[in-house]
Amino acid sequence: MRVRIDENSGFCFGVVRAINEAEEALRSGGKVYSLGDIVHNRVEVQRLEELGLGTITHADMPQLAGRTMLIRAHGEPPRTYRLAESLGIRIIDATCPVVARLQRRLVDAYKSMQSVGGSVVLLGKRGHAEVVGLTGQVEDDVVVVESVADLDGVDFTRPIYFLSQTTQSIDLFNELGEEIKRRATVAESVTLDDTICRRVAGREKSLADFSRSVDVVIFVAGRKSSNGRVLYDVCCRANERSFNIEEAEELNAAWFEGVESVGICGATSTPRWLMERVAAAIEGMTNNG
Repeated sequence: MRVRIDENSGFCFGVVRAINEAEEALRSGGKVYSLGDIVHNRVEVQRLEELGLGTITHADMPQLAGRTMLIRAHGEPPRTYRLAESLGIRIIDATCPVVARLQRRLVDAYKSMQSVGGSVVLLGKRGHAEVVGLTGQVEDDVVVVESVADLDGVDFTRPIYFLSQTTQSIDLFNELGEEIKRRATVAESVTLDDTICRRVAGREKSLADFSRSVDVVIFVAGRKSSNGRVLYDVCCRANERSFNIEEAEELNAAWFEGVESVGICGATSTPRWLMERVAAAIEGMTNNG
């Protein structure tokens, strides 16, 4: 049985940058605290915790006076920076440059809509760290939608500026964009601004091709990964024999019975070393069988 790892899977640039920043700070000595999981992958978080990285919530910030706090790739709203400054917390800002650019774009969109009585609509997962950071740029005065059903909460009599969380599906953005224009009282008053990261979105086609090229797909991603859910759905549409796991211990030998090829892939928050560990476990499992 052949076991292959998708060469296009694994950490995106923003996650690599954040982890490198954390590791560099830890090597220089002293404790570093990540505001939220540095990456939505439990196994990678555990590895970094063993190196000394702590994970905190916003509620823990008052206890961090004089300490060092890392803002992860997802970014944060301005109020987080203001609170950190007031508490004397040193910040390592590892916000992904793509996300930071989108934050600025959303602010500009908000200002333009204010001038014409319009509204900003964002395709994104409610409560996701990136979305919280984005909506917080304008004090949460943004309509967040996850599906066509959510469009019922949009006022289509007003001009609309439609953007997206960086890791959303291009197809979903286009579908909702067309529906917004269809429902709008004046279609010309709708601005569609595709802000999806192409380094992430470009993986959808290659992942579908990869999934079709093997008998069984093992998709490795953390349960908290929004991007993981999107990409796993791509795998499932391309190959019905796709299985989502967080780590090698979740593998089931029955998945590989009579199988000639297995493909291993993952989300932008999945480390290469973890996919390699899963590959080794599959090979050991089938060789022993």
